[in-house]
Amino acid sequence: MTITLYAWGTPNGRKVSVALEEMELPYTVVPVNIGQGEQFQPEFLRISPNNKIPAIVDPHGPATGANASPPGGSGTPISVFESGAILLYLGEKTGKFLPASLRERVPVLEWLMWQMGGFGPMPGQVHHFAALEAEADRRYGLKRFSDETHRLYGVLDRRLAQVEFVAGELSVADFAILGWAWRHERHKVDLASYPNVRRWYETLFARPGVQRGFAVNLNGI
Repeated sequence: MTITLYAWGTPNGRKVSVALEEMELPYTVVPVNIGQGEQFQPEFLRISPNNKIPAIVDPHGPATGANASPPGGSGTPISVFESGAILLYLGEKTGKFLPASLRERVPVLEWLMWQMGGFGPMPGQVHHFAALEAEADRRYGLKRFSDETHRLYGVLDRRLAQVEFVAGELSVADFAILGWAWRHERHKVDLASYPNVRRWYETLFARPGVQRGFAVNLNGI
């Protein structure tokens, strides 16, 4: 039995498909068409009460150690919603891309929370205001959130001037941030202005697991 990923082809959906591929976990995709309101269906709300994608159902549940039966889990199914929680769950389950020691884990948690709290909500507002047709409606919001988005790219660029990946070693925090950096063109951001981000971005996209995670069909079309 494989993990079921409920998703759509958005940055948050891609975070999880990349992580699943990088962790070499078998999974199947159930598209949730957010444009048609499928996220409000009762069967989806049972696993994602905030009516947001992505969510997963792991039929094996979390691992309970080397002697777990079946391998890789306790045998008790579990569902997880919120992309950051999913990444942490998968990292814990597999022992991959999430350090065991608290000292090494702290920067992973810091940069994952940075993405969840800022580098996602702010670019998402750029998407919203850029799509508005009325110039009067667009102008204020687009400038406000564009400025903050550029500030966040600058924070990321300064961090990546010091380390190869955001937490030092490759981690779930990189997968989370990459899901949104993937949309940099929609953010009206030229990565040439952020050379360290561009280096990091190109390094990640050279990885086969990342390529598979972005290639997988999340929209069922």
